[in-house]
Amino acid sequence: MAVTGWLENLRTAEKTALLQDGRRKVHYLFPDGKEMAEEYDEKTGELLVRKWRVKSALGALGQWQMEVGEPALPGAGGLGPEFIKENKANPIFMRKDTKMSFQWRIRNLPYPKDVYSVCVDQTERCIIVQTTNKKHTLPLDESVLSFAHANRTLIISYRKPKEVLEAESELQKELKKVKTAHSSDGDCKTQ
Repeated sequence: MAVTGWLENLRTAEKTALLQDGRRKVHYLFPDGKEMAEEYDEKTGELLVRKWRVKSALGALGQWQMEVGEPALPGAGGLGPEFIKENKANPIFMRKDTKMSFQWRIRNLPYPKDVYSVCVDQTERCIIVQTTNKKHTLPLDESVLSFAHANRTLIISYRKPKEVLEAESELQKELKKVKTAHSSDGDCKTQ
């Protein structure tokens, strides 16, 4: 989705905001019934959490699916089912060899076969799996890609393009227009 389209979707959604524990929590309700919840650091405006929820075919609320951030640790706040178990919808990568071939399986991929491309990179001696689904139309620039390794974790960073930073700045301006409840105010109504 183009950056401007994403920003327009956010502008047209019904929004509720809450200030709690140093975080600005924003709930979005989109016309198609999807919900998105985001949490921003109150001081820096940094996006800490983004998660999505959609209704089932029968209208029941589904589980929250994390897109950005990590679920809170059990005991560190409200305990919903999304904080107790790993998301079953996340892709699972595994290797399974047969008698005649090496085989890798990636489970829980939601798109049809024609969305995926699988090829061999001879120079790197690797198999590449990629999708044709693009969440944005901006070109990728390898010079702004970096990675680090710390505490048994590989951290991959890609510097945000100017267009994305501008859209995020516009979004912050929009969010400042939403009346924000404080955790002591009780219920907050969707606007």
